[in-house]
Order: sequence, then structure tokens, then C-alpha cells
Amino acid sequence: MGINTVEKIDAKVKVRHVLASVSDKRGLETFIPGLVASCPEVKIFSTGGTYARLKEILGTAAGERLQAVSDYTGQPETQGGLVKTLDFKIYLGLLTETYNDAHQDDLQRTAAVPIDMVVVNLYPFKQTIAQAGVTVEGARGQIDIGGPCMIRAAAKNFIRVASVVDPSDYAGILDALRAAEGQTSLDLRFALARKAFAHTADYDRAIADYLQGQSPAAAAGCYQYPEG
Repeated sequence: MGINTVEKIDAKVKVRHVLASVSDKRGLETFIPGLVASCPEVKIFSTGGTYARLKEILGTAAGERLQAVSDYTGQPETQGGLVKTLDFKIYLGLLTETYNDAHQDDLQRTAAVPIDMVVVNLYPFKQTIAQAGVTVEGARGQIDIGGPCMIRAAAKNFIRVASVVDPSDYAGILDALRAAEGQTSLDLRFALARKAFAHTADYDRAIADYLQGQSPAAAAGCYQYPEG
């Protein structure tokens, strides 16, 4: 099976479905109402603490605007939130190409929808390892898996999807949506993709550098071992 080469895209994409899962929840109280105002049809899929925060922000509108990812996928989150968004329906929605008939058939077959925007930032790994006395196990727990996957999928598919990783970009994104009747431009999506890949690269570099500086003994000292 060859790699798809896309030749036809929409320069502007209406934001109808958004996936939101953030550790840094600053600015959501302004961004989410602005998003709803600019994109009247929008539905937001979310997880865990982000879902709870968005439910607060949306109030009575949450019932029609907000859905838990687990309800959308039909798969409950694993204990500790270890697996929440790693699901075929999610990644089909992120990676699907508008003018690919096979992709559109897959959406219909799975009752999935194309996701037009991802609002994701990552577990606070750098902040964790900066704390005095942090253990390898403490650092390991702050290695985000689903977040980088969602960001990278959205950024790869900048031909259709906006990948939002920085709360400082919220105001500019809202301005762009207001000016374009709830649509994202290719220029905006491409700029966000560049920032998204820089963000995940910096995150992975921090993890690699930290682990490189730890000894196997430091890791082993975090755990107990069953006899035998």
C-alpha cells in the first residue's frame, strides 16, 4: 500500500469538530466561548479534567456542545487515564483526507467524524523534573503518550486540521475564526503545524536528555520486586 499524495484540498475548513485535552487549562474560559460563538455548529470531544473544566465553562450548553471521548469511541478510559484517546475513530477523524473516497467510506463505516481542530498541550514533564527529589518513576509518570500522538496527527494533516498547542495563540486563532466565519485558512493551519512539531520535538528532547542523565540503578531503586 503506497503513501497517499494529496492534490486537492480546501483552502478554508469549517470548524465543526474539536478534540480538546490539555494539562495547561489557562485561557479556556475565553477560548471556548469564543470558539462556540465563531463556530455555531461546533461539537467538542474531551477527556478527564479537561472535560470537567469545559463542562463548567459551557454550563447549560454543555449538553449539545460537549461529549466525552469515551462516549464517542465506546471505550472507557483505563485506570489512571493511561489510555484515553488512542482509538481508531479518533485517528481516522484526525488523519482523514476530505477528497479521499476510501477515507470517507471509513468514516461512514465506523460512524466517525472528521476532526477539524485539536487543542492539546502535554503533561508537565519539564516542570516535574525541575522539582527537588523527583524520582525516575515520578518523571516516567509525566511522559505523555496520547498528547504527542494527537498533536502529530493533527499537524501532519495540516491540509485540513488545526493543531493548537499554545494558550498564547488562542486570541489570534479566535480573531482568524471571526474574520473567516468559523473557518481556518491553510496559512493558519500550516503555521500551527510548524509550532506543533517544534513543541513535540522539544518535549521528546527533554525526556531523552533526562533519561540519559539517569543511571539504571536510579531507575531500579524506585521499585519493589516480587520474590522469584
